[in-house]
Amino acid sequence: MCHQRWALHVVIKRKLFYIYFNNKAKHHALNDLVARAMVSAGIPVSKEPQCLSRSNGKRPDGLSLIPWRAGKPFTWDVTVVCLLADSYVAAAAAREAGSVSELAADRKSTKYTNLDTRYTFKPVAVETLCPINDSARYFLSNLGHKISLQ
Repeated sequence: MCHQRWALHVVIKRKLFYIYFNNKAKHHALNDLVARAMVSAGIPVSKEPQCLSRSNGKRPDGLSLIPWRAGKPFTWDVTVVCLLADSYVAAAAAREAGSVSELAADRKSTKYTNLDTRYTFKPVAVETLCPINDSARYFLSNLGHKISLQ
């Protein structure tokens, strides 16, 4: 079982590494990978669900169509951040690897604070050099475990 979770983690890192074009391509590839992994775990999903738009019209990247945990459907939003962007340079210089992905995840969570409490929201934040935020790592580990049970 641990091998399955490790394999999913490696696949995600390799996928992001080889899709080297730009952050938008990385974003779409990672979002597609999360959606496909959910389906592999037997959890049907909807990408960019219309029912969950924020006040500015933006919506999360995906939504599970069945409850994920505690009877709530799971929704996620992927963000890929560049360590050299002005908004992250000071944070990257002051902290260790992965701090920028944590900062991006916190910002993403803040954007979705008004999301209906009927849903569980998780940001998936990845730095261009592949560190993933802790909550996304935990989510992907659980997802790998669910896949291994199939």
